[in-house]
Amino acid sequence: MALLRSARCCPLARAPLSFPIMDRAAHMVEVADRLRRRFGPVDHGDPEPPLDLLVRTILSQNTSDRNRDRAYAELRCRFPTWEDVLAAPPREVAGAIQGAGLHHQRAKRLHAVLARLRDERGTLTLDFLAQLPDEEAVQWLLSLPGVGKKTAYVVLLFGFGRPFFPVDTHISRVTKRLGLTDETGDPHDALAPLVPPGQERELHLHLIRLGREVCRPRQPRCPACPLRDVCPYGQKETR
Repeated sequence: MALLRSARCCPLARAPLSFPIMDRAAHMVEVADRLRRRFGPVDHGDPEPPLDLLVRTILSQNTSDRNRDRAYAELRCRFPTWEDVLAAPPREVAGAIQGAGLHHQRAKRLHAVLARLRDERGTLTLDFLAQLPDEEAVQWLLSLPGVGKKTAYVVLLFGFGRPFFPVDTHISRVTKRLGLTDETGDPHDALAPLVPPGQERELHLHLIRLGREVCRPRQPRCPACPLRDVCPYGQKETR
């Protein structure tokens, strides 16, 4: 039923994907340049401990950043170390992360991840991933319960500085409206060859910011968008 609505009534409607891959790569370079001019350079700072990052990303799935941050803060308050989390009854861990939703399921996943690290590596750290080739590191993370490509790529990009490009709901929406991806296939596979080398982190953060502030799911602010004239969706909305 929703697919029958017009683009103006349904902001999720997309222009069909029509750019060849070389044109899409050039389009992405233009997008990256314009967003840097709009939002400024990103402060890379120090990498976050990868296991901390993995836990926070698991807590972020299907919830808001605010709920994730509250749940993570409560978890670390009640259980200062990951050894404490592993030793605690799952119901107590679930109680600590209740604010993120699906807390019983998430608590089981966290326990399974920590137990596997203990059993396979003898220590609760992901630092060993730094010694693995990119694809092996990805596959190890994907083998964990509740970990998909977005979570694995977040850990490798922000925890290890590896050249991966995680795609969240904001990035998926924005790139579909830009005509860079479509409704078929995995957006991670579609966008990976388009991202300018070395700009994975900055472009990821800039696209998320654009999706939150301008290219919103409903009532997008197309007239205020720095990409309006290179966006098929924006051009249609502002005719």
